[in-house]
Amino acid sequence: MSDTQNLTLVQAVRDGLKGELERDEDVVVFGEDVGKNGGVFRATQGLYDEFGEERVFDTPLAESGIVGTAIGMAAYGMKPVPEMQFSGFAYPAFDQIVSHAARLRTRSRSRFSVPMTLRMPYGGGIRAPEHHSESKEAFYTHEAGLKVVVPSTPRDTKGLLAASIRDPDPVVFMEPKLIYRAFREEVPDETYTVELGEAKTRREGSDVSVFTWGAMTRPSLEAAENLDGDIDVEVVDLRTLSPMDWDSIVESFKKTGRAVVVHEAPKTGGLGAEIAATIQEEALGYQKAPVTRVTGFDTPFPLYALEDYYMPEAARIEDGIREAVEF
Repeated sequence: MSDTQNLTLVQAVRDGLKGELERDEDVVVFGEDVGKNGGVFRATQGLYDEFGEERVFDTPLAESGIVGTAIGMAAYGMKPVPEMQFSGFAYPAFDQIVSHAARLRTRSRSRFSVPMTLRMPYGGGIRAPEHHSESKEAFYTHEAGLKVVVPSTPRDTKGLLAASIRDPDPVVFMEPKLIYRAFREEVPDETYTVELGEAKTRREGSDVSVFTWGAMTRPSLEAAENLDGDIDVEVVDLRTLSPMDWDSIVESFKKTGRAVVVHEAPKTGGLGAEIAATIQEEALGYQKAPVTRVTGFDTPFPLYALEDYYMPEAARIEDGIREAVEF
């Protein structure tokens, strides 16, 4: 049995990067302040000293340049892992991501691929301004050619990150910074992968299925525990948003007949709507109640005074579960 370390999620990011840098000399890590400083969240702390400035290095404050450089590296055989300091800073690089990274394989008829993993801390809850706190994962899931991964535990983080770096196509790896240091988990020292595209049932239940990901997994589990004895709640952590594990979603829904989707992104155009639509298409005959969505609001992300009100928390998720069950 492998030795383990008791790591936070952000430490698991660093451990995953370290393992892939050791394993494959084509892996390089770069971005704003990720080198000597170790990143704004210290996710790359110590990697510059260990692997040197040719493998881990700082870039100018130019997101389009960071991603464009990574695409060129990836097209010619390297495995770059660029970081967007916050997901809300990625917009200047959006053209590079959707027009080039996502389409180069198709455009070149598979002559070129882009094995790039674009890391970005995302989500709210840390008392930061709005562009530091947004949840815009739906942007990236809409673009064919991109994979989108959102871990919720340290163990999954290391394995999903390794799988993303080894993947032959571009992956947007969104790290929920609210839970960067919220809890610890035993994580194997050895390198390993968690397969992309597979959801994980965090809690078995028979009355209602809760579908969620990232930082919303913990309050969803808390809500399920609070209702234990009254409502038997199943909690499914999607982990990969593109490709989505539709089989797990549909099978869970067929078992319970009710669904609640929890995400901190705005409600309109969010992935909750896509999940609800697919349930209608694939499992309408099993449906006992409308699909309930517990989400952020259709507003710019608020400043800290209203931040806790904006983000779904256990009490609001409990209300959504009751709404689905009592219909």
